[in-house]
Amino acid sequence: MSSKMLFYILKRVLLAILTVWIVITVTFFVMHSVPGGPFVGEKAISKEAQAALEAKYGLDKPLFEQYVTYLKDIFTKFDFGPSLKQRGRMVIDIIMDGMKTSAKLGLIAAAYAAVCGIVLGAVAALRRNTLLDKTIMVITTAFVSMPSFIMGSFLLIVFSTKLGWLPANGASEGGLILPIITLGLYPMAYITRLTRSSMLDVLGQDYIRTARAKGVSGAKIIFGHALKNSLIPVITYVGPMLAFIVTGSMVVEQIFAVPGIGRQFVSSITNRDYTMIMGTTIFLATLIVIMNLISDLLYKAVDPRIEFD
Repeated sequence: MSSKMLFYILKRVLLAILTVWIVITVTFFVMHSVPGGPFVGEKAISKEAQAALEAKYGLDKPLFEQYVTYLKDIFTKFDFGPSLKQRGRMVIDIIMDGMKTSAKLGLIAAAYAAVCGIVLGAVAALRRNTLLDKTIMVITTAFVSMPSFIMGSFLLIVFSTKLGWLPANGASEGGLILPIITLGLYPMAYITRLTRSSMLDVLGQDYIRTARAKGVSGAKIIFGHALKNSLIPVITYVGPMLAFIVTGSMVVEQIFAVPGIGRQFVSSITNRDYTMIMGTTIFLATLIVIMNLISDLLYKAVDPRIEFD
């Protein structure tokens, strides 16, 4: 590994830490500036009881002192504190429990979205302006334009309510099939269009025409040059997409009653569980930062011509 690459990795890691710190800071102060409090909705709670609860969770201390303590706990112990509503449970434990389902759901959805998207995009590019190309573009445009809650509701009505082929509850056996399809349709359609556009651009490059003039086989041109070099924009998209999908779509998990992190996040907003809201937001942001970093490092493997600055 060259010194330039090591310097680039170190610089990106430091920028990633800075980004996470900014997210933590903004999330912390925004949540503490929201009117009301986490215990306002408690039934018939007295001022003394509310003061006792605030003292228990350290909310009676000066704001900056709370911030320093919160920051220290995250960076030293990766501890987001206790949940204010799910008494006796730590936020990180709730997140990890939800991630067991969300990670399985997201990884499968991301895998099929990436594979199908790249294959369909390459086929559309190689069959440009044919009926097959136009059909793929029409279908993917529809998937990109359709919100996930509409697609999820449609699949739920057709395959669960009308046909009865698949369960509607994401917690039951086979219940993740419809959520996986719903989660993967939009990124699959987007990757298809991205791959097609990038591959058409690569196929028009001079080195592709030179390879053809030298008699290089069509398969080698497509898989050895065109497809490989057209994946750079796809990698840029796949990193953040994977982080977002793995943490679970809030809407999709609500529709199919999937016991994942997205559903926990929605319930924490409804219940004013401030520590859970902050913990989930920071966790998701950190995943996105890490995936972006990995995506940047993968560029070199895909295209050796790329230099690290």
